[in-house]
Amino acid sequence: MRRSKFAVAMFALVALSACASLGRGIFQEPVVNFKDLRVRGLGLSGGSLDVYLNVYNPNQFRLDATRLTYKLLVGESELGMGALDSRFTVQRGDSTEVRIPVDFTYAGIGSAARQMMQSGSVPYTVTGDVTVATPLGNFTRPYTGHGRFSAFGGASRQ
Repeated sequence: MRRSKFAVAMFALVALSACASLGRGIFQEPVVNFKDLRVRGLGLSGGSLDVYLNVYNPNQFRLDATRLTYKLLVGESELGMGALDSRFTVQRGDSTEVRIPVDFTYAGIGSAARQMMQSGSVPYTVTGDVTVATPLGNFTRPYTGHGRFSAFGGASRQ
């Protein structure tokens, strides 16, 4: 009797492990790209801006994002980092725009501002991870986006 209970428990453990591995194989990572950057306000010591990310869901099921972390580098300077804990949904095969508010100081972006004045544009990198709830469980995946921000034409991806 004990052996059969042990065998059933081991079979259940192996089956659950296989299902989890299969779920990871079916799940495709969401694609997160930098879309735009808009200045909300400027003050004596710094300002605030909104960073817009585009989140694309390549899966055949909806993704319910529960958390998105970010780190924004402009040139070599870290402009802002943090987490967005408000939920958002990305339907299957669709995209959603996500707004991230960022506060910054002028001291933190001095070299990027100089490069912007000299060349008219500056490279950016946005990195982080996104946590999504799916029918297959919760997944946290990293993302990275690169491009150039132009004083005249906004952001472009590379």
